[in-house]
Order: sequence, then structure tokens, then C-alpha cells
Amino acid sequence: MGSDISTDVIVVGAGVVGGSCAYHLARAGLQVTVVESFGGPAQGSTGRSFASVRAQWADPLNIELSWRSICQFRSFVSDHGIDVGYRPSGYLLLVPDAAWQAQLTAVDLQREHGVPVDVLDVAAAACITLFTAAGIAGATWGPADGVVDPHLATAAYLAMARAAGAQVLFRHPVTAIDADAESGSWTVTAGERTLHGQHVVNAAGGWAGKLAALADLTVPVVHSRRNIYATAPGALAAAVPMTIDLGTGVYLRSEGPRLLFGGARPDQADGYDVSVDWPWMESVLQIAVGRFPWLAGLPLDRAACWAGTYENSPDHHGILGADPAAPTWINACGFSGHGLMQAPEIGRLAAEQVTHGAITSIDASALRIERFAAAAHPSRAGLVF
Repeated sequence: MGSDISTDVIVVGAGVVGGSCAYHLARAGLQVTVVESFGGPAQGSTGRSFASVRAQWADPLNIELSWRSICQFRSFVSDHGIDVGYRPSGYLLLVPDAAWQAQLTAVDLQREHGVPVDVLDVAAAACITLFTAAGIAGATWGPADGVVDPHLATAAYLAMARAAGAQVLFRHPVTAIDADAESGSWTVTAGERTLHGQHVVNAAGGWAGKLAALADLTVPVVHSRRNIYATAPGALAAAVPMTIDLGTGVYLRSEGPRLLFGGARPDQADGYDVSVDWPWMESVLQIAVGRFPWLAGLPLDRAACWAGTYENSPDHHGILGADPAAPTWINACGFSGHGLMQAPEIGRLAAEQVTHGAITSIDASALRIERFAAAAHPSRAGLVF
């Protein structure tokens, strides 16, 4: 039975970013309603992510967003009494010769922001993850980087949002959005419900562009498939931390008794697709064994493999803040594979935008959507895979 709901903020999307937004908004005393088309939390990009978090970035804003978020994940048990699965299992970046000086500059910047990071020679790095050293100048190691459980984190944020008075509606796909030009408020049709709210937070992940189009707005976010392949359990004698060969983009890490690995397909077509790309697995293996020869001898388990999607923006940076054409429409989307690692701060800043009319606690202007109108060829963020 349909019914009208009046609320201060309508958050669209119950992934980890939407959950964090809902919690921070509700904690600020606002009436919050979350609508989600799936039947439960974290069923889009969040639940299919590689679940890795790092503060090793090459620009100040991404360093701050990630490091502050990691610190919040790290203190989640003491702050909220909930374990979200944060484990400082580390993050090893294998850096090719041509990128070494730039990586050292990035390390200096990371340390200026309080991020613990070590510079390792090839021999020391190989003691963490065994690899072939040809073409590698050195490595950097983030001991506080690691993993977070995306399901636990999303469930925690939504539970805390509910405890603060928020309402969460699953199986409520948004089918229509109407703006009131005079008041700036919104009427959103979701499932059989009609919601009225002063603000909309677009945390719809890879569907953010389609959601915005319902409101006659343009948000350049698309799905891009990522495949995760898995070995059989017990294939490795010891755990492997998150390791990335920056020269090829291949990445791998342990997950319980298995090894997981992957690499972005350069010709991947945009669009929502969570079927596993089996031919690409052969290509990834062929690339990966050049750096990790031991991978060739591990048995694979097709049943443990999966695919998810990144919510990509044109420059692979997130889109955060008010839309200039509609200031009560707040985007929190397009984080291009690093939404989970930055979700605590994204939610806090989205709430700041709603409650104060601007993001002032950090200079997040680089994430404003206006940048796409100004840049014909926007640059991509460093260390995105």
C-alpha cells in the first residue's frame, strides 16, 4: 500500500556511502529516509568490492579522505562497539623504475599528512610478497592499510542511522523525481511510496547518473566491471597482503584460505555487468605470472570468483557536494573503486554540505561536479586500479 513520507533528507542508495551519509545526517538531528532498489544493504558495488583500504595516494585530498576514514574504521569498536572487519594487513606497492621518483614524492606528502608508510628496497619488499624484481625500482608499504568488511561496515552505518531515527526502505526503486522550483524541495517516487524532502543525497553508485537524469540533472557516473578471481582454499602456505604491481595493474591478496587476484580490463565496456569474465582471467594470469611466477602453480576455484562494478567518473575521482543547478541535490558518488575506503569521510562531508550549506572542514572543491564543465580532458587520479 502506497503512502506519503515527509522527511528532511532522502538518501538514495544503501551501500556503504549511502549508509555513512544516512548516519551522519541522522546524528546531526535531521529526519532521514534511505531508499534502495535492492532487497538489502551493500548489494551493489559495495558488497562486490575488493574490500581493501589504503592511504597511499599522490594528492592531499585523497590522502586526507582515505587516512581519516581508515582512522575511523580503526577506532570503530571503541567508538561504536561494532567490529567492521578492519584489519591492518598492509598494502605493498611495487613501483617500476619510471615511476619511482614520483612515488617518493608521494611518500613525502603522505607522511606530511600523518600516514605511516615505509620505503623498501626490492629485497625487503620480496620478504613481504615474493615477486620477480625485473623493472622494479623499489616498493612502498602502508602498515595501517588493509581491509574492511564491506557488509559489516554498511550494516553498522545503517544500524546507527536507524538508532538515530532514520528509516531505511529496501525494494524501493526510484522511478520519478520532481523538483519544487520555489522551495528547492523534492518529491521522489520510490516503489509505491511518495517521499517529500528538502534534500536528496545521490549515493546511488553506478546508477547515480540515471538517478540524476530523473531530476533533469547530469552526473557523469557509469558502471565499469571488475573481476576478482580466486584460488582453491589452502593453496598458499602463508597470507599475502594486498600487493599491486603498478607497472601492470595486477593486484592480489589473501582472503582467509584463498588468494584473490585481478586486474582492470582496458577495453571494458561501460555498463552494469556482474557476470564473471572468464577469458579475461587467462589474460590476467598471463600478465601476473611475469611478476608473480608462483601464481601459475596454484589451483583455481571458479565457484569462488566474482565480478562487481566500479562507479566511475570521467577522471576517476569522486563527485561530492551540491549540484550548482540544484543546490539541495547533493552528490556523493563516482568514487571509482575507492568509495569503501573513503566512506566515513564522504558521509561526514555530505552531512556537512546539507547542514551548513557548504563543505568547510576540508577543501573538497576538487570533487565538485563543476570541474567536468571546465575540463575537456580531465586528468585521472594516481594509483587507481
